[in-house]
Amino acid sequence: MKCIHLTVVSCENCGIVMCIALNLRAGVVFCGRQSPGGHNVIWGLHDAIKCHNRKSTLLGFVGGTEGLFAQKTLEITDDVLSTYKNQGGYDLLGRTKDQIRTTEQVNAALASCQALKLDALVIIGGVTSNTDAAQLAETFAERKCPTKVVGVPVTLNGDLKNQFVETNVGFDTICKVNSQLISNVCTDALSAEKYYYFVRLMGRKASHVALECTLQSHPNMVILGEEVAASKLTLFDLTKQICDAVQARAEQDKYHGVILLPEGLVESIPEVYALLQEIHGLHGQGVSVDNISTQLSPWASALFEFLPPFIKRQLLLHPESDDSAQLSQIETEKLLAQLVETEINKRLKEGTYKGKKFNGICHFFGYQARGALPSKFDCDYAYVLGHICYHILAAGLNGYLATVTNLKNPVNKWRCGAAPITAMMTVKRWSRGPWATSIGKPAVNPATVDLKGKAYELLRQNASRFLMDDIYRNPGSLQFDGPGSDAKTVTLCVEDQDYMGRIKKLQEYLNKVRSIVKPGCSQDILKAALSSMASVAEVLSVMSAPSFSGQAPF
Repeated sequence: MKCIHLTVVSCENCGIVMCIALNLRAGVVFCGRQSPGGHNVIWGLHDAIKCHNRKSTLLGFVGGTEGLFAQKTLEITDDVLSTYKNQGGYDLLGRTKDQIRTTEQVNAALASCQALKLDALVIIGGVTSNTDAAQLAETFAERKCPTKVVGVPVTLNGDLKNQFVETNVGFDTICKVNSQLISNVCTDALSAEKYYYFVRLMGRKASHVALECTLQSHPNMVILGEEVAASKLTLFDLTKQICDAVQARAEQDKYHGVILLPEGLVESIPEVYALLQEIHGLHGQGVSVDNISTQLSPWASALFEFLPPFIKRQLLLHPESDDSAQLSQIETEKLLAQLVETEINKRLKEGTYKGKKFNGICHFFGYQARGALPSKFDCDYAYVLGHICYHILAAGLNGYLATVTNLKNPVNKWRCGAAPITAMMTVKRWSRGPWATSIGKPAVNPATVDLKGKAYELLRQNASRFLMDDIYRNPGSLQFDGPGSDAKTVTLCVEDQDYMGRIKKLQEYLNKVRSIVKPGCSQDILKAALSSMASVAEVLSVMSAPSFSGQAPF
């Protein structure tokens, strides 16, 4: 399989020229959690297939994957789309379960595609959904099912990122809406001057949303899960870190602040992660919730008993299908606020803290943003991805993800393309818990915040100013016209992500070498070329080895 580049040509309706006007019968399904812009993917796909052949049909599966299994469809028409264009949510079709994984589910999806005589199935979702899309595509091919499977990167978490995918539909909107909410809280904190706000943000295991919102709104602190995991910070370490910051601000007569926490922080704290693994293992053994605490190992039991009752109840919830905790239900912000208050009170009694009483207020910003109207960027991005899906199918490709690169530039400079989902997959090795020596199935693994990346470097450069100087920034509400309408996320703009552009540049260099080193060139040129290319080949061979990259081959 190979990556493809779709040449953008100015066409009256579509913008991308294909010579074959296929009569397609395609299905589309929302998988995973709703993300702003999802409706525009369907709009773009519908316009593309109708533009090339009015007889083509697009069926939406009502109720997500459950609708797919039950063959519950709605034909997508202009009338159906009329009230959903540029709108948030997934309410056009809805969604239910987030996976197509078990043998029964795969067989049900296959039976539906065959019964409905679909040429294509477009899966709109994130990391888990596109992993399932790749495996479904392989199964369909093995069983000679003519239905081609195509994925679309739509997830508010922003964690479906790699050399082919620069950002996901919905991430821009989520960060802008959350940043305004955070900024409102910052203004309130600055006005009252007596509250510390602990704000937890959606994003699953990765901290992309928390990082982006920090760069947009400038709260006093952010604790990234990737930092915690890399430094192996304990609950005690985090409590001390926050308390030291509160104390430093108190010395400047500041008794307010805003602290951001990612949703996945709880699984980044080593001792809490290990406790969760024990709990999940007991769940898997069929131990009832009421009896789990009595069967924990001594150290896990000690930690469990130390935690507040509300956190105990939340940690005991059944894990998600990927064995992760129900992160949206675990109130990490309340846990840290309570631990910080206890430690500040202790320092007050000891006389090491001489400031005013600590007042913590907690928020979880999640559902307020994920149903928001999509930003102009997400509207455009999603619509273009919908068009690309048609052209992937017209090219007869199976198991590909629609992609757009060069996104930080104006729309007319975006580059449309597609990449095999398998190129984004690795085999995950379990390094902790009872699966320490086992190897899982191939999967598109969520990308975490790059602690060597430019966005993180920008955060570190400004962290001390954010903490002490209250340089809060309010980006305002979403703009659809005017100066701020084309603003993009900071993390997208500062990172150099033009992977395919650099591939093209490399090809230009190789072509130049071929034009110089050919029969008739001098011995000196030939020797220099051989020496240089031998060194390059040796370095690249070492770097491309699985042991160097730390990933299992697929």
